[in-house]
Amino acid sequence: MPEQLRYFFELGVPHTPLWPFALDSPYGYPTDLHRLPLGPATRAELVRLCERYQTSVDWSDPAGLSPWTEEEHEAFREEARAAFEALRGELGGDFTVVDESLL
Repeated sequence: MPEQLRYFFELGVPHTPLWPFALDSPYGYPTDLHRLPLGPATRAELVRLCERYQTSVDWSDPAGLSPWTEEEHEAFREEARAAFEALRGELGGDFTVVDESLL
């Protein structure tokens, strides 16, 4: 049975968008990207997107409006979708990755 992972970005988590369904996953909770069979470019892109996502909130007023423009939101959504497809391609049939990003 393939390992199941969830894909979404979380505020305060700047290093991975992957979360296992099982808390006792051998890949960590949240998932440690270095434990997965990913190439360095994919791993770096996922980290970059997580770090970028952290800037979508005005940390001096977290409940307020996002400092991102609609164009920035759309660009992030496109980049996150592309990274998701690359991730699924690299992990292959040994993993099931569910997109829960609701971007």
